Amino acid sequence: MTDRQTSGVGRLYGVGLGPGDPSLVTVRAAELIGKADVVAYHSARHGRSIARSIAERYLTGGQVEEKLVYPITVETTDHPGGYRGALDDFYEEAAARLAAHLDAGRDVVVLAEGDPLFYGSYQHMHKRLAHRYPTEVVPGVTSVSAAAARLGQPLTEAEETLTVIPGTLPEEELTARIAAADSAVIMKLGRTFPAVRRALERAGRLDDAQYVERAFMDGERILPLAEVEGETVPYFSVAVLPSKVAPLEPVERRTDGAGAVAVIGTGPAGPLWLTPEARGVLAEATDLVGYTTYLDRVPERPGQRRHASDNKVESERAEYALELARRGHKVAVVSSGDPGVFAMATAVLEVACEEAYRDVPVRIVPGMTAAHAAASRAGAPLGHDYAVVSLSDRLKPWDVVARRLRAAAEADLVLALYNPGSKSRTTQVALARDLLLEYRAPETPVVMARDVGGPTERVRIVRLGELDPALVDMRTILLIGSSQTRAVERGGGVEVVWTPRRYPEE
Repeated sequence: MTDRQTSGVGRLYGVGLGPGDPSLVTVRAAELIGKADVVAYHSARHGRSIARSIAERYLTGGQVEEKLVYPITVETTDHPGGYRGALDDFYEEAAARLAAHLDAGRDVVVLAEGDPLFYGSYQHMHKRLAHRYPTEVVPGVTSVSAAAARLGQPLTEAEETLTVIPGTLPEEELTARIAAADSAVIMKLGRTFPAVRRALERAGRLDDAQYVERAFMDGERILPLAEVEGETVPYFSVAVLPSKVAPLEPVERRTDGAGAVAVIGTGPAGPLWLTPEARGVLAEATDLVGYTTYLDRVPERPGQRRHASDNKVESERAEYALELARRGHKVAVVSSGDPGVFAMATAVLEVACEEAYRDVPVRIVPGMTAAHAAASRAGAPLGHDYAVVSLSDRLKPWDVVARRLRAAAEADLVLALYNPGSKSRTTQVALARDLLLEYRAPETPVVMARDVGGPTERVRIVRLGELDPALVDMRTILLIGSSQTRAVERGGGVEVVWTPRRYPEE
């Protein structure tokens, strides 16, 4: 027995029609259209419906047709609820019209271009009716799949991810999403095209972008997006950033001199700390260069070459990256934290300023610093003026380190101490502690943060007089409070550290 026979109401069907060619309508969709009592479809006020034109060959002429005409599309409205309020009222009225048919025992097919639940108008009927009536959704070929098929290029391969982006997002958000994407499809172009094009250019992806207009429909156009004139773009078009794996040339062939170096900050640990810009540049690179530990944080991609080295060969690593770029490779030099803070940006720029490499493009891509990450875990210890000092005396004498610590202490600055200790450097933490105790009270809060963001993260709040050098290693950063820094126990026994924004007058 059918649902109608048992419940006395009709059945609602959301039927996907695919991208435009009637031959791409599924067998199930064609069957339901032919048997339906009522066929409903959306249209603008001009009355023409693309959905109906796709389904026309499957209509028998005996169905009731419900034309759901939008009161507005992109124009303004005097509705008290604005544009969204006008549409909500329309959807409620349209759902009521379909409900009347369903209550009378008539089966209703709602036609939808592409897939019913993928940016489709049907979804607004579904949300209002599916919980009240027996419902079936019939999937259809999406414009995303249609565009990839027409381009003849894979969208994703191996571990790549696909990002679907509405072109109606603000331009800054578009740029960030595009920069972070492996592969992407940008929908809803039309009037948004100029902003989408600018976002692609700002994200460095314009040359990769393809444009597909009316895939599998009359008037189909396919061309590089950079060649598209903005005023010619209709709503039924998409921008595609295909798989980066498939078109990647073997690196031996990249000898066109178009190489470049990007020095990437990956943050203190793991992909959650990676910026969208850094993620995008890493994905674009043909070669990754870096300290082995930091390279291991970057997911492997087919076609990319990885060049790992020891942590104490910064200059050699920089020269190797620049030499690869001079031969036409797109090189990402991987650094933890921010590359400009005790990291690889300086090493690369030192070599890049030599005569042999002055014409090699170099850019620095910032990242979350270890100091800021550690501070966020403890509260807001860097809420006022602070100084950043490396305790390592590998590249500068300890006398210089001590002089800078003393100056910062005399100025009553909060201190972020990088590289406090290692297997070969075991005395610096104790020396720094004793020096600072000449200027700070023993009760001064100290944040000891190790492996922030990593699997062995541990953040402790101690007092300067109790700071134990044995608990500090190379993966630890120390944040030493000023005379104004407070450590306060809040609910649940959690202690937070913060430095007031206002400094007391003398």
